Amino acid sequence: MGKGMIASLKEEIPTDKKIMITFCGGSVKKNGVYEQVKEALAGHQTIEFWGIEPNPAIETLRQAIELGKKENVDFLLAVGGGSVIDGTKLIAAGLKYEGDAWDLVLQGASYDCVPLGTVLTLPATGSEMNNGAVISRKETKEKYAFYSNYPVFSILDPEVTFSLPAHQVACGLADTFVHVMEQYLTKCGQSRIMDRWAEGILQTLIEIAPKIKENQMDYDLMADFMMSATMGLNGFIAMGVEQDWATHMIGHELTALHGITHGETLAMVLPGTMDVLREQKGDKIIQFGTRVMGINSGIRDARITEIIRKTEDFFRSLGLRTRLSEAGVTMETIDEIERRFNERNVHFGEDGLVDGATARKILLRVFE
Repeated sequence: MGKGMIASLKEEIPTDKKIMITFCGGSVKKNGVYEQVKEALAGHQTIEFWGIEPNPAIETLRQAIELGKKENVDFLLAVGGGSVIDGTKLIAAGLKYEGDAWDLVLQGASYDCVPLGTVLTLPATGSEMNNGAVISRKETKEKYAFYSNYPVFSILDPEVTFSLPAHQVACGLADTFVHVMEQYLTKCGQSRIMDRWAEGILQTLIEIAPKIKENQMDYDLMADFMMSATMGLNGFIAMGVEQDWATHMIGHELTALHGITHGETLAMVLPGTMDVLREQKGDKIIQFGTRVMGINSGIRDARITEIIRKTEDFFRSLGLRTRLSEAGVTMETIDEIERRFNERNVHFGEDGLVDGATARKILLRVFE
């Protein structure tokens, strides 16, 4: 990670590879990233695929796979945020698969892939240093996790984040925060070192968020943001501890049904998850409140309520909505999410407690 790192692309990819570079939209041309990538790869054979949308859709990725097969691509370079990287992970698998790539999503994983590198432009998902992706299907309003190979390298240059829209940065901060919470806010006493590492990332995010809001062009602040996002979901803080991910699973449904930005769905759902599961998660909520939020006294139940309130206040301070009604979510949506969870017979969370009925309670808690 550092200034001018994009130029190192020419050393990372062998010149005998035919590269397909994947992009989202035109922002990479406005901030100079596109020109840096093209200059670094001037001696390579490249083709481009544009238009991978936020919450990458199989309908778009099928087109990229078709192009890649036609051009005999044998290396992929994702230039963008988590959505572009996630989508390119499926492309990498789809190039080696004879059927419809949606089969691979429903299958859950595929590790026979074309190699992939990344140039990260939006910190949030940690996709640059993990093997996970989340893929959507517009026609059925579905969104599922998919696992593939890790990127062979990722380039992180904080300068490319300076021109990001403030809302994207806010959603990235929220996404990073909840990634950590999904691995941390389970049970006490599983790993001192993982707890302290997770708490350090959470404290860092709370500390830098208002400073980033004031000055998004501070290199050191954005470097800390980038590193927090990467370390928040690269598998390190998950070692030896149980994980939750119920908030994410509910959030995915809100995105699939309403198109709400992923990070903002998490800001809406997490306080509800904490509240509905306060009995099971109470000890860890207290630990979080003491070590991260600085809430050290009070009757237990009132203390937990205050910790949840301060967590919601943090998301509010980023400029994000935290109530479903603010985003136009209706009771019909809550009914549909409960129906989908029941139909799939899911039981999310570290103890498998989040089924359709519990998801409904969580959503009602943050409805208005």
